[in-house]
Amino acid sequence: MSEAATIVGVDVGGTFTDLFVLDEAAGVARIVKVPSTRGEEARGFMNGIERVDTQGRGAAAIATIVHGTTVGTNALLERKVARTGIITTTGFRDVLEMRRRDRPATWGLRGNFTPIVPRNLRLEVDERVLADGTVHTDVDIAQVEAAARALLEAGCDAVCVFFVNAYANPVNEQRAVAAVRALWPNGNVTAATEVLPEIREFERCSTATLNASLQPVVGSYLTRLESDLKARGFGGELLVVQSNGGIMSRQTACDVPVRTALSGPAAGVIACAAIARSAGFANVVTGDMGGTSFDVSLVANGEASLAAQTSIEFGMVVRSPMIQIETIGAGGGSIASVDAGGLLQVGPESAGSVPGPACYGRGNTRPTVTDANVLLGRIAADRPLGGGLLAKLDGNLALQAIDMHVAKPLGLDAYAAAEAILTVANAKMAGAIRLVSIERGHDPRQFAYMPFGGGGALHVCAMMREVGTTTGIVPRYPGVTSALGCVIADMRHDSVQTLNQPLAALDTDDLAERVDGLAQACQARLDSAGVRFESVREIIELDMLYVGQSHTVRVPVARDRLDRDGIASAFETAYRDAFGRALDGIPVRIMNLRYARIGVRPKFDLAVLAPQANAMPEPLGSQRVYHAGQWWDAVRYARLDLPVDASVAGPAILEQSDTTIWLEPGFSARVDALGNLLITRDA
Repeated sequence: MSEAATIVGVDVGGTFTDLFVLDEAAGVARIVKVPSTRGEEARGFMNGIERVDTQGRGAAAIATIVHGTTVGTNALLERKVARTGIITTTGFRDVLEMRRRDRPATWGLRGNFTPIVPRNLRLEVDERVLADGTVHTDVDIAQVEAAARALLEAGCDAVCVFFVNAYANPVNEQRAVAAVRALWPNGNVTAATEVLPEIREFERCSTATLNASLQPVVGSYLTRLESDLKARGFGGELLVVQSNGGIMSRQTACDVPVRTALSGPAAGVIACAAIARSAGFANVVTGDMGGTSFDVSLVANGEASLAAQTSIEFGMVVRSPMIQIETIGAGGGSIASVDAGGLLQVGPESAGSVPGPACYGRGNTRPTVTDANVLLGRIAADRPLGGGLLAKLDGNLALQAIDMHVAKPLGLDAYAAAEAILTVANAKMAGAIRLVSIERGHDPRQFAYMPFGGGGALHVCAMMREVGTTTGIVPRYPGVTSALGCVIADMRHDSVQTLNQPLAALDTDDLAERVDGLAQACQARLDSAGVRFESVREIIELDMLYVGQSHTVRVPVARDRLDRDGIASAFETAYRDAFGRALDGIPVRIMNLRYARIGVRPKFDLAVLAPQANAMPEPLGSQRVYHAGQWWDAVRYARLDLPVDASVAGPAILEQSDTTIWLEPGFSARVDALGNLLITRDA
């Protein structure tokens, strides 16, 4: 490990690559923002790293780099993954296409789905393990080797070995994987039980296959990145953010790249949770508004909500613990249009960063949410866009786009049309917030709302009005919150094993041995990262249900309560919390054992983000803003120059390099001790 004391969080987005730079020795932090290069994410990454050190030492000045990456997600969404084959049990080659007998559109007779692996690359071999783990038919290794050679001849770069009941007894799958690895020319061989040893064949097959298809893509990207960093003198650790909000070593990310599927957004939620806790808010709804999407998540009692699985898109199911994030197409680049029925629509199509909104002057003539904000005066057109991407914006082009495509078709003037665009966009975003709060049993009025991303703070007051939250929290650096989360996140590893046993017949000694085995495996992953931890903690959970049910309840259990009585009591408590009552006289079954081991990293004091100013700065001037059908004179401030306890009353515009905050009339904002902006609605 080098003597450097600088930690850098790097989040590569579609428009910008954001870096949060923490100098632990000096106790100071700063941000770096550079344009991203789509398809060449490493270029923006390295350009940002070169701007981290002002003393000329380059990457040698950095002790640790923590990376939130969208490489895996983009590869899956764009189907730019490695050519992959599957070797499976005879009769099960079509699991990926059968899925759960679902379809892209619930109604209608039409629908298309193309699995990530075509049928001719899904080969069968003779083997069979029964659901109770009994080996019915030994695997035919000669068939396995022949299938592997056939896949190589077909041009496959990666392969997944998936046997139907291997979760109950992996012996056949282990023998097959050993045979494939002996003749496969690279390390891109995935065993389904090594990725997900859990019951339900589709979810296991989908997760393992996606992992195999991503290994060459993510592995080559991270290996090349580490090589480039070392060539520039970097001697520290390169870590990667997981979808569960924890971090892992580069090697682990290469082994199980499917765990990076929601890497970037997850880091942002972790940062918001930490910032909110420090500001005194245990319950917060987060909203990440970028150029294309709006990502919403919920933090309750200081902890981000985890989901057991997610779908990258229809049919691409990843079953791995992930922070629950709902995504809709409502970003700054979302395009507004009037449909054939005369209704105003916003998104999901986006202008992205290239060509970008009409006001960028790069050839797009259709209006976007950003164009509406510029025309209404909420973004000053003469300000440079964050990171120096554009020197200024063109308000006339925004006016022309909105007038042509929205105002004239609806019979409105351009300003009313622009406000209508924002009204529709705000309604869509509020709907996403209700999805993660009200529809999951949470009252949003009991939660603070924390916007981040480049565009979130422009809509913070509107979101508070729409869903009834009483406090808005705008973090110190909203545009680089995901990069900040990379620095904050702990290291975490999750494992799962299917038990599928009645509680009454549970062998508690066997359960304790299984927990110890998972603990050792997860600890080995922690140790491989070469990172110092302040402490290590564990989470033990059981997926349980009443006999006759099909959906499980996640039941946390302390290690010293892993006996039948302790487990029964924990299940009853969890079931009551979820459904309001327990069911008497019905046997209980345990489906899965889940284990998480968390290496708690040293935390930096968020006070390093606090304002250094002691006096209220002079306003930058005033700006005319169209709001609620009339014009207002809004005072403009440089947000980062505001001292602690500074108060600003709306209408006001607070500007900084990574975002703009629009404070509506009737709202007030105060700077807290950590530099956050706390927004409340006037009585």
